[in-house]
Amino acid sequence: MDLPASLLSAGVEAAVYALAALGLLALARRLPWKELAGGVQLNVLFGFAVCLTLIWSMKAGVKPGLNLHLLGAMAATLALGPWKAVAALALALCGITLNGALEWGDWPANFVLMVLVPVAVASGLHRLVERLLPAHFFIFIFVTGFAGSALTVMAQGLTASTVLALSGAYSAGFLWSDYLPFFLLLGFSEGWISGAIITLMVVYRPEWVSAFDDRRYLLDK
Repeated sequence: MDLPASLLSAGVEAAVYALAALGLLALARRLPWKELAGGVQLNVLFGFAVCLTLIWSMKAGVKPGLNLHLLGAMAATLALGPWKAVAALALALCGITLNGALEWGDWPANFVLMVLVPVAVASGLHRLVERLLPAHFFIFIFVTGFAGSALTVMAQGLTASTVLALSGAYSAGFLWSDYLPFFLLLGFSEGWISGAIITLMVVYRPEWVSAFDDRRYLLDK
C-alpha cells in the first residue's frame, strides 16, 4: 500500500509522523552498525532493499491509497533480524519514493504502515511460534515462513485500512467489502513466495538467515 498522506486526517497524520520519528530514532540506536561493517549481512540487507524496491514498484490498485503488492517483511525479518529488516524495508521505501511512486511528504506514513508495523508483526509471530511450537525445521519453514508471511501482509492491510477509516478517507464498510478481501489472495501469494525464498536461503545459504540455527532446528531431529 502506497498511502498518500493527503488521505489522512490532521490528527492521524500527526500521530504517524511522531511514530515515524520515534521509529527512526530507535533504528539509529538499535541497528548493529559494527556488525554491518563490511559483513555478509550488509550485502543481504542491500539485496533485500533492491529486490523489494522492484517488487513494491509492481502493484495493482483501484483507488488512491488502496494499492496491493507483495511485502516481503517476514522474509526480511527472518533473514536479517527485526532492526536490519526495518533498515532494508526503509531503503526500499526510499527507492520507490525516488522512482516517483510517492512524495517525500508521504514517506513517514508509509514508513509506519509498510515498514514498522509489518516487521513488528513478523517478529512477534516468529517469537510466538518459537515459544509455543517445537523447534523443528518444517515448523520454521511452513508455519513461520509460509503462514507467518501470509498473516503479516494481512495484518498490515488491516492496520492500514483501520487508519484510512479513522481518517475518514474511505468508509469502513467499503474497505471491509471491497478492499480487505483482496488481502486473503495477497496473503496466499506472499506466503508461497516469501516461504520459498526463505526455504532456498536455508538450504543453500543458511548463514544468510539470522533466525535459523542448525543446532536448534536440525540437530537430533
